[in-house]
Amino acid sequence: MDKINYNRIKAVLAEKNVSSKELAGHLDKTESTVSRWCTNDVQPSVEIFYLIAKYLDVDIRELFVSIK
Repeated sequence: MDKINYNRIKAVLAEKNVSSKELAGHLDKTESTVSRWCTNDVQPSVEIFYLIAKYLDVDIRELFVSIK
């Protein structure tokens, strides 16, 4: 069974030229945690999604589904 992608964190990081290491540092999380979010192994809380969106200066919906 194929893994379902629930978030676009990895794609948005690439679009914004921000590394997962930078995001981890900003959120005071480990790089491993951010990596697991990027690979959709686990999902961050709604509060963390909000902080990610704010840091990346994107609408929070961009982290879930592309609206392009």
